[in-house]
Amino acid sequence: MDYRQLIRDCQQLLKDSGMPAKKQQIATIEKESEAADFWQRDNSQATMQLLSRLQKEVKALEKIKQISQDLQAALDLNITEEVETIGKILEKLFKEAELKQYLSGKYDRCQAILSVHSGQGGTEAMDWAEMVKRMYQRYFERKGWRYKFVSEIRGEDAGIKEAVFEIEEDYAYGFLKSEQGTHRLVRLSPFNADNLRQTSFALVEVLPILDQHNDIVIKDSDLTWNFTRAGGAGGQSVNKTSSAVELTHEPSQITVKCREERSQIQNRERALKMLKAKLAKIEEERSSQELKQAKGQHQSASFGTQIRNYVLHPYQLVKDTRTQVETSQSGDVLDGDLDAFIMAFNRLQ
Repeated sequence: MDYRQLIRDCQQLLKDSGMPAKKQQIATIEKESEAADFWQRDNSQATMQLLSRLQKEVKALEKIKQISQDLQAALDLNITEEVETIGKILEKLFKEAELKQYLSGKYDRCQAILSVHSGQGGTEAMDWAEMVKRMYQRYFERKGWRYKFVSEIRGEDAGIKEAVFEIEEDYAYGFLKSEQGTHRLVRLSPFNADNLRQTSFALVEVLPILDQHNDIVIKDSDLTWNFTRAGGAGGQSVNKTSSAVELTHEPSQITVKCREERSQIQNRERALKMLKAKLAKIEEERSSQELKQAKGQHQSASFGTQIRNYVLHPYQLVKDTRTQVETSQSGDVLDGDLDAFIMAFNRLQ
């Protein structure tokens, strides 16, 4: 790694980041928030969310600036061990900040809902879905992201049928939207007495979490609600009240089911949030397809599109079908090392 070039790249990133303007905007919002009537304003919550995002961005840029200076000092003093240690830290921070420059989509700054679903293949597919669930959980942990494990439906013998996460980090949707689609696994079956090679599929869905001031409008007259009793934790009990919610949006025929929360009110709120996220995703995909058609690049963007192959036998290879990025370090990928795939995809957009 040419660390002197990395320092120059970081300096250019800082120059292009608009950090002085962001600091000025932070100061303006902080002064505005001191007004006596601030919390009575309709946009107060959105304003504070903007403040929080700007503060995080400036903090990240300041960290890059400081570590760049530390790396320069280590290079000047020719302290090889420190150069390698600091250089790797700076490289990681730079790549993450660089990626955010590519995230300019309408919902890219949003937090995200990520769900994993087993495909066809019974126990094999459910076991693979659980491996995919763990892969993303490790990715969130590697990034230091705040996330919430919302729900899980276990398989009868092994694995999972479905798992849902909420990722409570700005830009989570922008980072993760590339992961939507079909993930294909090839391996020796651990569930087959003959230890035969097996192909399994898991589906990943990624949705943006919209704030209350988004432009997705849902009419009450377009909604049909159905309420049933929901099983308790782990299926050990049954609620005495009808807290489980099934919500259907009649114009789109999208149905959302929510049974994780104990109260009907909480499940209603979560169901509406999920519905808005799905409608936003449809709108985003429609806009994307219109743009591709205008550019002469029309192609299917359906949920079932196969995006990545994970081969564990007869050789080790993980390959993205869209970017052609590949690695033989399949164990690292399944342990959450996904940055190379995510960065490559976003650079293509």
